[in-house]
Amino acid sequence: MAFINRLLDHLQPLQCSPSNPSGCFMLDVGCGRGRHSKMLAAQGFDVTGIDLSLSSINEAKKFESDNLHFFQHDMRLPFRVNYFHFVFNLFTSFGYFKSERENDNVIASMSSALKEEGMLVLDYLNVHYAEDHLVHKSEVQLNGVTFFITKWFDETHFYKKILIEDDELEEPLEFTEKVAKFSLGDFNDMFAYHHLQLQEVFGDYQFGHYDVRKSPRLLMMAKKLIAK
Repeated sequence: MAFINRLLDHLQPLQCSPSNPSGCFMLDVGCGRGRHSKMLAAQGFDVTGIDLSLSSINEAKKFESDNLHFFQHDMRLPFRVNYFHFVFNLFTSFGYFKSERENDNVIASMSSALKEEGMLVLDYLNVHYAEDHLVHKSEVQLNGVTFFITKWFDETHFYKKILIEDDELEEPLEFTEKVAKFSLGDFNDMFAYHHLQLQEVFGDYQFGHYDVRKSPRLLMMAKKLIAK
């Protein structure tokens, strides 16, 4: 909640509809069960959350209201073109697709969803910091369930394998996920190609200065350019 409050203080979204917060339209891309969407809507803004997971969206829909809406939707595809004042993609919910084209399509769809001069806020891991601080193996126990986590990386991706052991399971469950290694320069190129201009970059959730080696996050704000 503290990060969302700082984000709103920084963006000053009321400027897009000074007398009526519900006139400011926001899109939460990769919203999951709607935790951040709910926080934004609680401030009076009109918020839409989208996610590919039907189970997550069904859970989020329990909290829908006049100014809070949820849809199952693939972030690689356009959604409400030229509609939103702000688009948010938070806590590294980007970079999980198999090809560069698919990741590029996500940037394209988020840009197309924005009104001219609307703002995209994209929060990603800082690749260089993540490489330097990677914990290769860890073990977590929660409610009698043990999670064995192994992490590694190569030139293009970070990988995480999770092995779940539970006495109620016939055999352990195993999952592997990977996220692409995008630098600030990579994002800047993708933004420019899709009519977005990088405005600000921060290195953590306290909006500290971005340092390529010392900052844990890559928090970027990009404005959609006016069509010529």
